Amino acid sequence: MPMIVNAQETSEQRTYVDHVLEHWYRDEDTEALVQGAQRLTRGEARRQLFRLGHALRREGLAPGDGVGLFLANRVDSVLVQLAVHLIGCRVVFLPPEPGPGELAALVEQSRARAVVTDPLFAERAADAAGRSVHAPALLSLGPCEQQCADLLALAAECPDERPGDVPAPGADEAVTVLYTGGTLGRPKLAAHSHRLYDTLVDLVRDDQQESGPGFFPAMTPGTDRVLAATLLTHGSGHLTSIQALVTGSALVVLPEFEPGAALSVLREERITATMFVPPMLYGLLDHPECVPGALPALRRIVVGGAACSPARLRQAVEVLGPVLSQGYGQSEALGITAFGADDLASQAALRPGLWSSCGRAIADVEIEIRGADSAAALPAGQVGEVCVKGETVMLGYYEDPERTAAALHDGWLRTGDVGYLDTEGYLYLVDRAKDIIVTGSTSDNVYSRVLEDFLLTLPGVRNAAALGVPDEEYGEAVQIFLATAEDADVDPDAVGVAVTAELGDLYTPRRTVLLDRLPMTKVGKVDKKALRAAWTGTASVAP
Repeated sequence: MPMIVNAQETSEQRTYVDHVLEHWYRDEDTEALVQGAQRLTRGEARRQLFRLGHALRREGLAPGDGVGLFLANRVDSVLVQLAVHLIGCRVVFLPPEPGPGELAALVEQSRARAVVTDPLFAERAADAAGRSVHAPALLSLGPCEQQCADLLALAAECPDERPGDVPAPGADEAVTVLYTGGTLGRPKLAAHSHRLYDTLVDLVRDDQQESGPGFFPAMTPGTDRVLAATLLTHGSGHLTSIQALVTGSALVVLPEFEPGAALSVLREERITATMFVPPMLYGLLDHPECVPGALPALRRIVVGGAACSPARLRQAVEVLGPVLSQGYGQSEALGITAFGADDLASQAALRPGLWSSCGRAIADVEIEIRGADSAAALPAGQVGEVCVKGETVMLGYYEDPERTAAALHDGWLRTGDVGYLDTEGYLYLVDRAKDIIVTGSTSDNVYSRVLEDFLLTLPGVRNAAALGVPDEEYGEAVQIFLATAEDADVDPDAVGVAVTAELGDLYTPRRTVLLDRLPMTKVGKVDKKALRAAWTGTASVAP
């Protein structure tokens, strides 16, 4: 079937959804979306997308309205997110990690007119929607026990032609809102315009022409298969799905990450590219079936979302080959730096220190390192706050001018991350500003990233976290938490000696806690809040 273009789809008005549809109008029998036994061709995906768009409209949604998406990783979730943008509404991602009060505040502050929930989350979604003065409509992706409409059933009764009369988004109109923490009852919501997606489309196109920054693996439309393993309602999962869809690649959705299941899907679905947060990569590497040659189709794993251990990166290259790319971004700036797999494998072999770098600025992004009380850029090698400027930077925090003013100035975003640039523009992150441990007789900085990277080089250590605990003499003392291999005999005293020998007395841990595993957040990062709450002030640890 030839590609059909609506009259509204001029070159100036096209959105990333139009790029997706360019592929979905061609080769209709080509596989587009996969989750287990559910397999949709491009034609089936396109028609379901249009039906969902009509169903959302019939629920009273109009261009500019906010739609909260409280969704699990499934094919229908991908299509609903596209449908919200298709009809000109604002996507508000509702991730699963907030508690009831925070989730309700998120729905309220985002001014969501409707909340689409997975049946698994329906009870929590109903509670959050019920607390909002805006009284958003509650829709479910399938039948559930709550009083809400079944969006899939509604869509089945709708036409499978594209909804019309959708105005082009305004230059400074928020089209996507991501939750990025905050204080209890006052969430921070990073709002992005369509310019973010325009930039991502340009980056993908550049990478296909092998002239881009290397963040996205070069794709061959119709042949590549991308695995979405992280949460679709988180920046990493969203970027992975967009990367696949705008290139016409098949998107395979992993409902929940478990190393053995992930390895099976990677192998059986012949996955060529994916994105993992570091603990996912570590779990995969620790699986007994993850051996050289196990994943012959795999060409790229983008590692992002949190700092990754250089030792683990080297291990991944040894086991999986030169397939590792690094990416650095955050909800406030979905794309800051990149280190392509070919460059990482070749350059780091010549300069081992580059294993600690997260790469150089992607196209059209500027990076400066600034001191705490200065807008002037620091010279290469000096540690300060990472500040960025470019089209991937958010418009601001939604409905929060005070926090926006604190984070953004003249287009520059204060990331809250601490690091430095070398003379060639490679960025090295050493900590989150809030995670720096200030200790010692002269109140010096201990950078948790530096300490954690070293701990992961020690035999038997699978994961590590460092944080500061209250100390009467120095204000804070270093405490470390180690997830150890099942049969490993890790001596806390020996760990302390090794840390001191390598990093100096300032980094010597006051306590070392050995655990089977470290607590993780829903987005795959070590949950330092949980560690602090569970262990600060306890005495049943060594040394």
